[in-house]
Amino acid sequence: MYFFEIQGGTRLKGTVKVNGSKNAALPIMAACLLTTEPNRIKSVPDLADVRHLTEVLTKLGVQLQRLPDNTLQIQVQDETQSLTDYDSVRKMRASICVLGPLLARRGYAEVSMPGGCAIGDRPIDLHLRGLRALGAQIELKGGNIIAKCKRLRGAELFLGGPFGSTVLGTANIMCAATLAEGQTIIESAACEPEIVDLGNFLNAMGAKISGLGTPRITIQGVDELGGTEHQIIPDRIEAGTFMVAAAITNGELIIENCRTEHLMAFIDRLRLIGVHIEKDNHAVHVCSARRLNPVDVTTQPYPGFPTDLQAQLMALLTLADGNSIITEKIYPDRFMHVPEMNRMGADLRKEGPTVIVAGVRKLIAAPVMASDLRASAALVLAGMAAEGNTIVRRVYHIDRGYQNIEEKLNSVGAKITRASE
Repeated sequence: MYFFEIQGGTRLKGTVKVNGSKNAALPIMAACLLTTEPNRIKSVPDLADVRHLTEVLTKLGVQLQRLPDNTLQIQVQDETQSLTDYDSVRKMRASICVLGPLLARRGYAEVSMPGGCAIGDRPIDLHLRGLRALGAQIELKGGNIIAKCKRLRGAELFLGGPFGSTVLGTANIMCAATLAEGQTIIESAACEPEIVDLGNFLNAMGAKISGLGTPRITIQGVDELGGTEHQIIPDRIEAGTFMVAAAITNGELIIENCRTEHLMAFIDRLRLIGVHIEKDNHAVHVCSARRLNPVDVTTQPYPGFPTDLQAQLMALLTLADGNSIITEKIYPDRFMHVPEMNRMGADLRKEGPTVIVAGVRKLIAAPVMASDLRASAALVLAGMAAEGNTIVRRVYHIDRGYQNIEEKLNSVGAKITRASE
């Protein structure tokens, strides 16, 4: 098992380039199950999660070939297999995104209940409710979801939940509805850029989807979908992580392949903290004032502040001059990084879905343990700012969402060593 040793106190300076979005690539890869024609997907990052989904799709009769420049060639070769077993799915929650495409195309899907990061309860009842509304017969048996249909039928359905819209649920229902008979209207659909990217990919395949980026998506079912070529959008979470890296090290970075329009709520908070952000086409120049201001932050569905950047911003606010309040409205239990940051000298107090951050003058290096993908990124950020050498264990979490992050950060001045226990 690998760990990072991070020598803190170095100032980042230089240029980094953001990869394609993991959260867009995964449902788009799954959507390739909707046709037997070849699809070519560009800017698919080489990540653990992508490799896990590749294993799942291979067992479902899909041939995947990685070409230069992070391009994936994907084509279904065999449509007789519709089972994804527990061993394949337990590693990653996003494996559930094969459910809708499998059901719509093959009329049968048996998918094990998904695993993933330990960030609290993330039920899939909205996925199943939406598929039932389209006419699917669904039962749970032996830890598997078994879904059947002759042909799905269009319907009007509501996908809002107690913590907002469901992103993967919207992806599943949208994919399923492309081959349904008639019109489907999804109310309270997710508005995230990754859903828009999936919708654009499906439309390029021949689907008829409108309302992307709004809470009301309309899908007119078609009989067949074909192959296409598609460019994945930049990863807004990776871009936001690099912005914090520049600020927390009092550094100066140029971040290429970054769409600021996907990060407006996050950038708004950064600017209030004292981080200077200037856009130049698809590149962004980031630096910060020496004095960081405290802010209040509440995570919300897009276009609100993203939950996937909550931990990273918390790392930055540990060094702010005053008290900040962070409230988690998407995954109220997503605070497993709090005790680890406190080991490094942070002053964090959790009260229910809220953490009160009292800024300190400096962080002190300590051995810490990553609990999930974004928490691991936050601990790396804290380690770069801390005094001394920080050990971050279980960095396999960070490999799920960041391609060679230590190499990118080292190229702009960080001192991170990957080693094996």
